[in-house]
Amino acid sequence: MVGPTGNAGNAGPTDRGTVLVTGTSSGIGRATVVALAGAGFTVFAGVRNEGDADEVRALVPGRIRPIRIDVTDPFLIAEAAAAITAEVGAAGLAGLVNNAGTGTPCPMELLPLDEMRQELEVNLVGPLAVTQAFLPLLRRAGGRLVNVGSEGGRITLPYIAPITVPKHGLVSLTNALRMELRPWGIHVVLIEPGATATRAPAKMVGNARQLVQRLFDDGRRLYGSSFATVIEGIAARSDAGSPPETIAGVILRALTVRRPATRYPAGGHAKLLIRLSRLLPDRWLDRMFFRMLGLEWRFGGRLPRSER
Repeated sequence: MVGPTGNAGNAGPTDRGTVLVTGTSSGIGRATVVALAGAGFTVFAGVRNEGDADEVRALVPGRIRPIRIDVTDPFLIAEAAAAITAEVGAAGLAGLVNNAGTGTPCPMELLPLDEMRQELEVNLVGPLAVTQAFLPLLRRAGGRLVNVGSEGGRITLPYIAPITVPKHGLVSLTNALRMELRPWGIHVVLIEPGATATRAPAKMVGNARQLVQRLFDDGRRLYGSSFATVIEGIAARSDAGSPPETIAGVILRALTVRRPATRYPAGGHAKLLIRLSRLLPDRWLDRMFFRMLGLEWRFGGRLPRSER
């Protein structure tokens, strides 16, 4: 794993600069470091443990350099920033990709507030903390900032708000940074993936099942059946979604085209859902999502006996 005394080596003729990607242990993050390394970037791959570091390093030897970083740990962020600064020097960073994230679905009525604080810490405060730490290196290179959000940054489904609330916040954060960093010529881009076939849906289902077991009897009675229906439906949709390499290709584009778009909906019908969210009235969207998720809710209507 990269340390403060490491050496990035001499730049070759195909080098396109250095990029830091957070959350690279699996899924979109791992596919992204492979895509960027294959395109000629030297990639610092953010991981949280040594096992992931060994796996990531082996993907493209010589081009991928694991570095330990936890977006909720100020000490590890500062240590990573110091190590990378020592390696890249005056060249700076060509790009920062904020990809690390987590997600545990839950009915809002039952959501432990500490769980919500953790979701915000990882998915919203974390990207800001990493951005603040690495902006000096982006300025040196005139680099780009890419935040990986979600279609959930502009749509909301029942029981998924612990995940989508910080994603909505990330949209606003990205918009602010895009305007505030304009004087230094730093492009700021938001990637909005739709359903993506990664390990994340299976992890989400596992988290949801554990949560149901922790609920009081009243919580299971009120939400248990519909909660399970929604989670299984979302997981099935994700399993049939775009491969993470599709999203990685969009991230590569955001880092390399002369004038990137400010937002890139990517894969998994993201463009369609985001467009519909702009066009349809809220209650029409509600009905569409209920049907998509297999729910038969009516306003003020009778719930199944198990959920009364």
